[in-house]
Amino acid sequence: MHRPDATSTMRRDTDSREIVITIPPSAPQELTPTSVDQEPPAIEPGSLTLVEGATFAVSDRLGDIDARRAHGLFYRDTRVLSRWELRVDGHRPEVLAVHQAEPFRAEILARVVGAGGASQLLVRRRRYVSDGMREDLQVRNLSRAAIRVTVDLSVAADFADIFDVKDRRRPPERRLTVHAQGEALSLGLADHRRGVQIRAEGGEATADGLRFQVEIAGGARWEAQVLVRPSVDGHDVTPPFPVDRPLEQAVPLLRLQEWRARAPVMTSGDPMVQRTLHRSLDDLGGLRISDPADPGAEVIAAGAPWFMALFGRDSLLTSYMVLPLDAGLALGTLRALARAQGTVSDPDTEEEPGRILHETRMGLDFPLARGGASTYYGTADATPLFVTVLGELSRRGEFPEAVAELLPHADRALEWILESGDRDGDGFVEYQRATPTGLLNQGWKDSFDGINHADGRMAEGPIALCEVQGYVYAAYLARSRLARAAGEPVGAALWDDRAEKLKTAFDEAFWMPQRGWYAVALDGEKTVVDALTSNVGHCLWSGIVQQDRAPELVGHLMSPEMFTGWGVRTLATSMGAYNPISYHNGSVWPHDNALLVAGLMRYGFVEEAQRVARALFDAAEAFGGRLPELFCGFDREEYPVPLPYPTSCSPQAWAAATPVQLISSLLRTQLEPRAGGLLDWRPAWPRTLGRLSIDHLMLGGQDTNLLIDDDRATLTSGDTTLSAINESGDTA
Repeated sequence: MHRPDATSTMRRDTDSREIVITIPPSAPQELTPTSVDQEPPAIEPGSLTLVEGATFAVSDRLGDIDARRAHGLFYRDTRVLSRWELRVDGHRPEVLAVHQAEPFRAEILARVVGAGGASQLLVRRRRYVSDGMREDLQVRNLSRAAIRVTVDLSVAADFADIFDVKDRRRPPERRLTVHAQGEALSLGLADHRRGVQIRAEGGEATADGLRFQVEIAGGARWEAQVLVRPSVDGHDVTPPFPVDRPLEQAVPLLRLQEWRARAPVMTSGDPMVQRTLHRSLDDLGGLRISDPADPGAEVIAAGAPWFMALFGRDSLLTSYMVLPLDAGLALGTLRALARAQGTVSDPDTEEEPGRILHETRMGLDFPLARGGASTYYGTADATPLFVTVLGELSRRGEFPEAVAELLPHADRALEWILESGDRDGDGFVEYQRATPTGLLNQGWKDSFDGINHADGRMAEGPIALCEVQGYVYAAYLARSRLARAAGEPVGAALWDDRAEKLKTAFDEAFWMPQRGWYAVALDGEKTVVDALTSNVGHCLWSGIVQQDRAPELVGHLMSPEMFTGWGVRTLATSMGAYNPISYHNGSVWPHDNALLVAGLMRYGFVEEAQRVARALFDAAEAFGGRLPELFCGFDREEYPVPLPYPTSCSPQAWAAATPVQLISSLLRTQLEPRAGGLLDWRPAWPRTLGRLSIDHLMLGGQDTNLLIDDDRATLTSGDTTLSAINESGDTA
């Protein structure tokens, strides 16, 4: 928000220091337009991202927010702060250190360099993000003499929708208001749909922010607490970090402590693995959001900064991967998705009866869905994944009553698979967007060029993805198990038969004997899309791959064309569209590799699974313990560290869940709701990852402790103790 121009209206009350400004619509800064299915803008290296619930903040390392960058404080998909700059006597402090204690809070230390290069002032900013923001400012006088300084906090809000920022699109013109009085500055849309108040005791509000005139004795400190409070439709949000209560009583801290307390205690003899596990657990805790329709339930958002919302595919896969930590996340996600399950056919949103949504948003503008809708359904994989995750929840013996309540939603999802999802009746699920604003590609590789032939040509729809058929196969088997558990053998046999027929048809249509791998897709002409991709690793995970095809397929996946030393690429180096710094055509995605590891273990390729898992833990160490959404696909022999991808989200839900999935796969526990819940246990924890201890792991409803040390493994559940030989291997 800029200073008022000649057409602005302004009123000043000298007695109360009240300033009211109405800024009319004007031509906003020109932004570079992009397609909605392209990657998000880059978050600059060293940027500070804080996230909790439906709120996140992106700034530079000093904590300043600049609207010209991919910065802002975002609440419910709206940027409520587009400028937040701290200056001391006009000087920009120089960063000394940044410490992020939890996903939602950080401390920044900086110095102020004055005349002659002397540093007499130390600045500390402590920032807390959740349903708004609180920032505690401190200026410390390092000299012996008293100093008078002016502390300015420049503030602006453009209330841009997250998609205006994410997609670099020209935002719509909106009338904005500024109201400054006493210690509070209020900014908002003239229609009151969005607003924000900034308040600090001792501050003087102006149209441009807050100013503090302070005198600091020698060796003393000055402090102020600044509270940023959003409003929606004229209603102020309750601040979770109020200045009148101890921080230890703040809801986000209590939620994170409760999350840590109920999670299994995982300890590794390898400090790298330990650091990665700790960071993953905290990131997953910070990415939990409340379901507006059921505030007591938690769901998992896809990731920060651009995807702090409920997604179908992302939230379901993440929930599946962290089932050993918290089955309640899967239940909350399933319930939220069931409430929004499609009921009508609407091309504007791509809603169809039984279909599970792709994405839901809370902002003022959602370009994927036309007609002002807040939910978009254009995805081919969320619907079968819904059934698969529900089946897994049942198989683990979790929440049997809730599973029974959700079963009709699973059946509606299966109806979509068999009817609307199978567009031409050939038994495969295809996709093709219904509107020009929808996603061109509707699998997990949803960039516009994510699905292509070996020669680099983009595939044309309708497209039937290989991994989606695998998800459908898994959904059929899950429904069979649900029927069998309910005492319905006829229904179980029906779904088993459908699964077996799909597996046979898939092999006949997708297997390419001349190449030795499954096609990534069938295009609109039912021609194989013959590129070698990581998508086929998901087929190993789902089990749709014929056993005799697996050795040749795995050989290609682990070849130098695909395996980088840090993980398996999304696209082989020999393919026409290969680019190691592309979004989906040569990069490495941790979650993609985690599902591959699960598939390798499923088919008995233990050494290969250990090799990929070790590579991912090494990559996590290179990124400071936090696996990003993706990273570049260069060979490990070419560069000694994995190269970061500029637009990668961090933290990102299924990347944070990857270490949990890796451990789960390598422990190789087969669960059934009988015989104490444990059917089989054949651990294969790599010796190179050190000793592993997990306490309070829930297996089949039993509190279980596990210890693996070299080739020895012990599992204790209740009064039962099992010993096993750990296939530790010798991965390098």
